[in-house]
Amino acid sequence: MRAPPQIPWQVTGNHWLSLPCVHPADGSLHAVGVLHRGSRAAVEFAGDADFMAGTGAPLLKPTLRVNGVLRELSEQGIAWERAVQWLPTFTCTVGSLIVRGTIFAPHGRDTDLSGAVYTIAVENRGPETVDVELALEGTLGHRQLRVRSPRAFDDAHRASRVGDLVVLEGAALPGLVSFALGADGEAGVEVTEGTRPTFAVRRALRVERGMTRQAAFYLAAGPERDGAEATVAAMRRRGWRELLTSTREALRALEQVTGSEAVDRLINRNLLFAYFYGCGRALDDAHFYLMRTRAPWHDRGLTVRDWEALTWTLPAIQLADPGLARELLIRACELHGYAPGQGVHYIDGTLFEPGFSLEGAAAYALAVDRYLRDTGDDQLVEEPVVADTLYLAHDDIAARQDERIPLYSTEVSVSGAPVAHPFTLHGNAVVAQALDVFRRTLDEDTAKEVQEPDAVRAALQKHFAAESEGKPTLAAAIDLKGSRALDDDPIGTALWLPLYAAADRADQTYKRTAKRLGTVPRELAQQCARLLGPDAALVLQWLRRALLDDGVAAELVDEKGRAVANGGDAALSGLLAYMAWYAVQVLNVDA
Repeated sequence: MRAPPQIPWQVTGNHWLSLPCVHPADGSLHAVGVLHRGSRAAVEFAGDADFMAGTGAPLLKPTLRVNGVLRELSEQGIAWERAVQWLPTFTCTVGSLIVRGTIFAPHGRDTDLSGAVYTIAVENRGPETVDVELALEGTLGHRQLRVRSPRAFDDAHRASRVGDLVVLEGAALPGLVSFALGADGEAGVEVTEGTRPTFAVRRALRVERGMTRQAAFYLAAGPERDGAEATVAAMRRRGWRELLTSTREALRALEQVTGSEAVDRLINRNLLFAYFYGCGRALDDAHFYLMRTRAPWHDRGLTVRDWEALTWTLPAIQLADPGLARELLIRACELHGYAPGQGVHYIDGTLFEPGFSLEGAAAYALAVDRYLRDTGDDQLVEEPVVADTLYLAHDDIAARQDERIPLYSTEVSVSGAPVAHPFTLHGNAVVAQALDVFRRTLDEDTAKEVQEPDAVRAALQKHFAAESEGKPTLAAAIDLKGSRALDDDPIGTALWLPLYAAADRADQTYKRTAKRLGTVPRELAQQCARLLGPDAALVLQWLRRALLDDGVAAELVDEKGRAVANGGDAALSGLLAYMAWYAVQVLNVDA
């Protein structure tokens, strides 16, 4: 696992572009990324290879000259806010000027563009008119391809002037990605060639006393330079004000309201992170893909397990955008449903790491059932690829049933770790719920052959029964030959049983099992599961106060909720957002 970055980066983006590294000290952008289906990876441009440390040259840096004199935006400090939990905005004072900036990637109907906008406004509170130059200056010092680990491109970096634009790309043809940078009005363009080419786009403004003037810079991506230039033209045509208004409205439409401001912040911050960093559109085919996270400081990167995509990311997205959730569920069936639960996949469905888990196979049924229940759109199961995936998932699960007892074996746990014994408590609880779904969604003849779910639940209570300190509890894994393991998988923990109708939250054996697992936070996924347990109210209070990774999920945390490892976990942010919402809205946990 990777330690979280030392810099509290401002993070934003849309489904096309990820902007994970906006420096809080000066507003500079150190990296930008896009998805590339053909490479099964992210393609990232940066100012320096060590961009996550924030010590090298930035890719883009806003600069200000007042009456010809360069002034630092950070000379009196910069105050940051996050509009609608997703748009980084700053305010700073430079002499008698108030400077405000906003970085956003357009989102919403008719504004879903593979680009980003950097707007800067200058308010003159001084006694005299001033001449101001606003610019974005930058260095193209690094380009990389990343699935989990980064690999630098070996061709030369190239920055070139094309009219009033700067185009950034690699020297090799055909390239995978090009970026174009331009302004919203008449601008000066500078390019200096070299192994690390530098460039600038400058806007000159006159700001009268008491007046505010604004400038905007457009950054657009394309599979090659012509497409990037065309996207800048489209952004100019629509104008940054319209793009910003549309983006704000679209983001507000995604917001969830529980009645608690603190819980709403927790939910919406993580929901939006999952929405934009747990899935994305590839630049080379415009289709959606699911992944663990687009954040470059998480070691799972652009790979994904069925369980994470369908039961962590998707429920949060469905809360906010059922239409996108439907599209993503169908895409998951198209790309990954040919081998349900078979292991870790690349974004395009190619197998990355084999290892069968019951939960992965059952996740498709659970996701379909959740969508049908919450939306009433029963036409989903008429989609051929969805129906085929459900049949395949059922067949794979049925093949794992024990010959004597209605319990099912697995190769690895839901986290991918080897299991102590082949029959796991969490896996079989999930299977029981999936069997319920199969009996309702498969054709009549096949449904008759589906194992009775209540028989599986009864077998769970019987065969996983164990003792701890002389009191009844539940084992985590068994071999049906008398051996048991009590050590819980933090991801596939017994705490989840009530969510799958395998135990009642008030059941004493469940409570004792939850108590046995302890309360010291370490795995954030396990903390999410504790929202179902007897200490749900205390856990929700802890989550409200937890710092996490600048407010978004991290795989490992300390006792105070600070990120320890694998921050920027978009799929886990989805789980966190959904479970916080579920605890308040469904379980009526006191917020």
